[in-house]
Amino acid sequence: MVRFRKPSIYKTPDELRAMVRPGLLTAAALDVVRSAIRPGITTGELDAIAERTIRDGGGVPNFQLVPGYRHTLCLSVNDEIVHGIPGERVLQPGDLVSVDAGAEVDGWNGDSAFTTVVPGGDATTTAARQQLSDTTERSLWHGIAALASAKHLHEVGDAVEDAVDETGTWGIVEDFTGHGIGRSMHEDPPVFNHRVRGGGPAVRPGLVVAIEPMVTAGTIENTTDDDDWTVRTQDGSDAAHWEHSVAVHAAGIWVLTATDGGAAGLAPLGVTPVPIP
Repeated sequence: MVRFRKPSIYKTPDELRAMVRPGLLTAAALDVVRSAIRPGITTGELDAIAERTIRDGGGVPNFQLVPGYRHTLCLSVNDEIVHGIPGERVLQPGDLVSVDAGAEVDGWNGDSAFTTVVPGGDATTTAARQQLSDTTERSLWHGIAALASAKHLHEVGDAVEDAVDETGTWGIVEDFTGHGIGRSMHEDPPVFNHRVRGGGPAVRPGLVVAIEPMVTAGTIENTTDDDDWTVRTQDGSDAAHWEHSVAVHAAGIWVLTATDGGAAGLAPLGVTPVPIP
C-alpha cells in the first residue's frame, strides 16, 4: 500500500526567506499602479504598467499562470467585488477601484490588493466609498495583528469581523476567502474573514497566508458576469478588497507584501513586525 503525504502548510526558514522577493515585487507593482490611477486612464493601461514592473523586476505575473486568465491584474470597479478583467474601461472621477496583483519569483509567490477612489468625484459619493475602503483596510490590519498572537488561524476571521462591525453596517463576502501561499499562489489553508466553527490550523512558524477581506456597502450576495470571472454584488452596491501576504516565523510576523513589513499598519494596534532572519 502506497501512502501519499499531504504537503505541509508550514514553510522552512529558507523557504520563508525565498518569499521576501516576490512579496516586495508585488508591492512595487501595486505602488506604481496606485500612482497611475487617474480619471481617463483605462484599466488595460494599468494592467500593462503592472506587467512591465513585475517583468522588469525579474518576476512573472502569477495571475497569468492561472488557466484561462491572461492579465497581470484583477481590476474591480464600484459594484465589482473581485476578478474584474482589465480592458478598455475608462476610469471616471469617483470610481471605487480594487486592484489585485501577484508576482512569482524563482517559483515563489506574492499576492496583495488595495482599493482606492479615483480623484475628482462627487463629494458625497467619494466620502461613502472612501469609508468603505477604509473599513476594509482596517479589518485587514486587525486580522494581521490577530495573527501575531493567535493560537489558531480562525482567530483571524474573528478579528476581521469584529473590526468591520465596529464601523457600521457592512457586508463581509463569505464566498471568497484568503488562502495559504507559497510555491502556488493559492494553497491550503483557507483564511476566513468571518467567524467559523473550530479553531483551524495551528499558527506557528512557517505559516504563510494571504489575508483578504472583501466588504460591501449592501448585500453579500453576488453574481458572476458572462466573462466567467467578474464577480459583482447582486444589488449593485459598492465593494472593496484589501489583501496582504503574511509570514509567521520564530521571532514574530512579517508582512511580505508591504515594504515596511507592515510596521505602519500594525503600529496603531500595538504590534511590531519582525524581519525574517
